[in-house]
Amino acid sequence: METRYSYILRIVLAVTDFVLINLCFFLAWYVSEKYFISITTDFYRNNVLVSNLIWIISTGIFNLYSEATVQNMVAVYRATWRSISLQALLFIAYLSLSSHAELPRHILASFFLLMIFSFLLSRFTGTVLQTVFLKNFDIRKPVAILNLSSGSSTLASYLQHQSNLNFVGFLGNAPTGGLNANYTTTAAAELLQAASVAGIDEVFVSVDTEKLHHVNELVRQGEKHCVRLKFVHDFGSLQANFKLDKMGNFTVLCARKEPMEEITNRLKKRIFDIIISAAILVFIFSWLYPLLAIIIKAQSPGPVIFKQLRSGRNNKPFWCYKFRSMRMNGQSDHLQASLNDERITPIGRFMRKTSIDEFPQFFNVLMGYMSVIGPRPHMLSHTEQYRKMIEKYMVRHFLKPGISGWAQVNGYRGETREAVLMEKRVQHDIEYLENWSLMFDLKIVFLTIINIFKSEKN
Repeated sequence: METRYSYILRIVLAVTDFVLINLCFFLAWYVSEKYFISITTDFYRNNVLVSNLIWIISTGIFNLYSEATVQNMVAVYRATWRSISLQALLFIAYLSLSSHAELPRHILASFFLLMIFSFLLSRFTGTVLQTVFLKNFDIRKPVAILNLSSGSSTLASYLQHQSNLNFVGFLGNAPTGGLNANYTTTAAAELLQAASVAGIDEVFVSVDTEKLHHVNELVRQGEKHCVRLKFVHDFGSLQANFKLDKMGNFTVLCARKEPMEEITNRLKKRIFDIIISAAILVFIFSWLYPLLAIIIKAQSPGPVIFKQLRSGRNNKPFWCYKFRSMRMNGQSDHLQASLNDERITPIGRFMRKTSIDEFPQFFNVLMGYMSVIGPRPHMLSHTEQYRKMIEKYMVRHFLKPGISGWAQVNGYRGETREAVLMEKRVQHDIEYLENWSLMFDLKIVFLTIINIFKSEKN
């Protein structure tokens, strides 16, 4: 729920940051023109344009200007410094790879130093101004809770931490709201009238299943006193991340939020997959395959490409391709590779360490069996094993499996000797399923590349 305050804050933050980015670049260029080396205006325009485009990508990946971020000052600071770091990394990478973008080092250094200083000053000033405004002006929307359930304390805690809302407390004398135990129409009307008199025009009603039949009467009383009601159903001990959907005139309660259920999102992800996989296969796999084929054949007899049935979307098996990293053996379909596995060849150890063995899976992506980003596909035997051990294990199969995933970039990859490691992997896969976005995919791609160069032990 976005208020006018948070909407304005998002716009001000975005506009201010773009002004700072361009001002810092201009000052770095101006100082160079005056005291160091002269560069052409066209050269300046090209580089400042690239800088702006990279900033858009960086802030998009870390959701700097999203509604959820601006409601929490700590989140704003965290997203800001991550965006600046990625901005520096991508801009330097652009300058290194482009033969037409040589930029004097003193301009580059001046730009990033000015950028760090200006953003520190901007964020500090913004924090001070926000504190002053919130303290001296009534700019946040006042809200309260009318309690008809036992779970209102969690809702109250959430509302207290929303910078765009002024949570004034519970309606009623009781610390948790007055109407949970003994509901009457008269009592509800009196509380809503009191809220209206106090200037509270929005009330959250925490209601459990047993009291849903009071909703129509509450709506009538709220409208009578010009109070907008928002109902928050207390599902008690249920752990699912429920989502409400519409189907004709029916309201459907979905067990969890799944962005990939939207056809437009699936189309975006498919286009992303095709572009990335086609580029990898044309520019890397085309010369990497013959090179690795010679080495793999020289170190052990057998095929260059290893294929294995893995669990795909909706638990449908598919043939998953990899560069063969092991000597031929009869244990591949049920025994996971371990860190010092004797079956692994010398070139196989290198390929696994750098994830090069996964490159043939880009063919799986082109064929539509996999995605660039998603839960890693497991052997059929492991799917059957873990579905009995881990309660939500099969939820990860709602998505196409991926070459890399949110669990992998967080360290949960490779051998899983303990069930708790697989539980963590499943938790991250479900988090990815419920929070997918194209920017989330790009973030995982960048983190995967970083992990390859870090040579993560798993």
